[in-house]
Amino acid sequence: EKPKEGRLAGLTTLKTLNKKQRFAVPWPICMTPESLKEWVAIESDSIQPLPHFRQEIFKMMDIAADKLRHLGAAVDSIDMGHQELPDGQNLPIPPILLAELGNDPKKPTVCFYGHLDVQPAKKEDGWHTDPFTLVEVDGKLYGRGATDNKGPVLAWINAVGAFQALNQDIPVNIKFIIEGMEEAGSVSLDELVKREKDRFFSNVDYIVISDNLWISKKKPALIYGTRGNIYFTVEVKCRDQDFHSGTFGGILNEPMADLVSLLGSLVDSSGHILIPGIYDNVAPLSEEEKKMYETIDLNLEEYQNNSQVERFLFDTKEEILMHLWRYPSLSIHGIEGAFHEPGAKTVIPAQVIGKFSIRLVPYMNISVVETQVKKYLEDIFSQRNSSNKLKVNMTLGVHPWIANIHDIQYIAARRAIKTVFGVDPDMIRDGSTIPIAKTFQDIIQKSVMMLPLGAVDDGEHSQNEKINRYNYIEGSKLFAAFFLEVAKMHS
Repeated sequence: EKPKEGRLAGLTTLKTLNKKQRFAVPWPICMTPESLKEWVAIESDSIQPLPHFRQEIFKMMDIAADKLRHLGAAVDSIDMGHQELPDGQNLPIPPILLAELGNDPKKPTVCFYGHLDVQPAKKEDGWHTDPFTLVEVDGKLYGRGATDNKGPVLAWINAVGAFQALNQDIPVNIKFIIEGMEEAGSVSLDELVKREKDRFFSNVDYIVISDNLWISKKKPALIYGTRGNIYFTVEVKCRDQDFHSGTFGGILNEPMADLVSLLGSLVDSSGHILIPGIYDNVAPLSEEEKKMYETIDLNLEEYQNNSQVERFLFDTKEEILMHLWRYPSLSIHGIEGAFHEPGAKTVIPAQVIGKFSIRLVPYMNISVVETQVKKYLEDIFSQRNSSNKLKVNMTLGVHPWIANIHDIQYIAARRAIKTVFGVDPDMIRDGSTIPIAKTFQDIIQKSVMMLPLGAVDDGEHSQNEKINRYNYIEGSKLFAAFFLEVAKMHS
């Protein structure tokens, strides 16, 4: 039954109930995953540049626009033009949806960002079921995009719909920005945000992203930082044509030997980056931050077993989390031009390209790191006295992002999590890179928060991706409770 009075009137009279009762409160709208099933069935793969998949993304965006219009939102489907690909293809870019519901100047305006494209998936890749058919097993909803990011987008829509189903005034103005190319680098999104800074985003107070995971299977989390990323290629070249090792082996500087030496000089066996000055601008560890690591819910033995790693570089929860989130890391990704097929081919590659990246943390500077890396590799190469040619290029540079956990919306989200889940959240960072957070923060200059719904074992980008039915339903309640809390605090 709907309570006769109270701020949530069926939503947040949850606060007056004990934990067992709180989780048993019936949700006022249909929360079965039928919409999620429909959305997962659309193969909105943005990674494979094929016309069929682009058509699927367009279909996905149309369905989402209709869903938002059904809420009463005004929706603009922004034409983003075409994308010129390296192979000469010219493919249309899916539209970006800008939707708004409510324009009461007395209310805060919350803007939600999400994406509806997915990574590639095939059953033969190791899925237990068809990845584009939502299947429920033991309370887990399996399907590509279930947690990344179709489930969370629908949870936001569910939260808005809940107020409408109860004939309750939504306590905030809502805006949505939803794209279909996030997995492929958010093509043209930055330009749109800049263009709409003084229009669509002009009255936005808070920006929320729900495109991450908890660090626990059961305990909710709030994310206040992500690492950036800077990607390098290292080319060592002797000539254009490969050599026969019987004819030339032993009489020349082999490019592969030079490259392996260069890559091996970047990081030591303890994970410490050997490039001079690389740690100079890393933010110092504060006492407040140190205490947050201590309270995070992470079972180290379980985490190691789930990761199928025999031994990590560090022995304590705090050290592992700090090296995932607040310290830079360097990873070597591959070598282009080397023989890698089965068999024994006695070739000396004439030209090889090594690939590595560095995850950046506050307050590392991309241009400074680029200079440090290039100088270091050139110095190491010169010590080899090789006759080959070296070329070092930076191909990608994305800044790290960090938020103020004392912002109003972080406090409101903590209170909402306590209301719905009965616990205080883990305050965590994400070791990966989500460029849009920094873009929003720099261009719109408003508070950005990451409010994840997925559990740590959801398997985003992996086989058998899923979202727990519990997370999907309670997450929808969480967003509704967040609206009320942020409205109360904002006023």
